[in-house]
Amino acid sequence: MTTPSRLPDPYGSGGSGANLADILERVLDKGIVIAGDIRINLLDIELLTIKLRLVVASVERAKEMGIDWWEDDPSLSSGARRRELSEENERLRQRIAALEADTA
Repeated sequence: MTTPSRLPDPYGSGGSGANLADILERVLDKGIVIAGDIRINLLDIELLTIKLRLVVASVERAKEMGIDWWEDDPSLSSGARRRELSEENERLRQRIAALEADTA
């Protein structure tokens, strides 16, 4: 009786969960940048250029790198939304005060 030989799993499912978690933790801790350009030329005439940039990092690491655009985006941050509404309310109050001063 012969035992079948075990072939290596090409997807590394044996214990890969821990490895994937370690890799993800390391990437989020250190950060990773992926950059590339796509150019479409026709007869040496550049028709289209697309520049792709991707940064993968934890929020803390991104802030250390000076990336915090989501904090000022009203669609992503409730604090930014409140600031935007507060500024709009102040502008409207100033316009109302100016209009009332003109009619008085």
